[in-house]
Amino acid sequence: MNYLRRKNFIIPALSISLLLPLAACNKAPDTNGPNAATTIGVEIDDSVVTTKVKSALMADELVKSMDVKIETRKGEVLISGFADNQIQIDRSTTVAMAVEGVKKVDNKLVLKDGKQTVGNKIDDSVITAEVKAAMLSDTQMKSMDVAVVTRKGEVQLSGFVDSEVQATHAQEIAKGISGVESVINNLKIKK
Repeated sequence: MNYLRRKNFIIPALSISLLLPLAACNKAPDTNGPNAATTIGVEIDDSVVTTKVKSALMADELVKSMDVKIETRKGEVLISGFADNQIQIDRSTTVAMAVEGVKKVDNKLVLKDGKQTVGNKIDDSVITAEVKAAMLSDTQMKSMDVAVVTRKGEVQLSGFVDSEVQATHAQEIAKGISGVESVINNLKIKK
């Protein structure tokens, strides 16, 4: 008899504990305030959109060789990096807009300036790694939604942050890294 009581208690309790996390997926997004939170479902959708946009860009003959970063928040796609010509920049926007789930594209691609040597590439990789490490270790930079691309000492920051203060702070962190010539701050405030 004692076994039956435990069984009648454990099974419903276990069922509730397994279903409770799923209830959070249906939670409506918080629309109060400037930094409205996203739901788990929206974050998953944004990850899928990011992957689809990356795949579409890699499959496109005009833009597949570009080093771009893609960030997505609530269907808004932010493209950043460096392009060889204006045709690649324009084509990137067209390709991204054709992807299902994309509501808006903010193209922050910048034209490359001159030839890049092997030495520049190695230096840029080191700078990118140091900027990322500095941001991850900084207590004010809670967001890992910051993409970093470097070309010939020019650092480009993109992604979504919580506030203008955080965007400015990210730029200051990047400027403080040895070898950084300039910083392009394409960070957007979360909506």
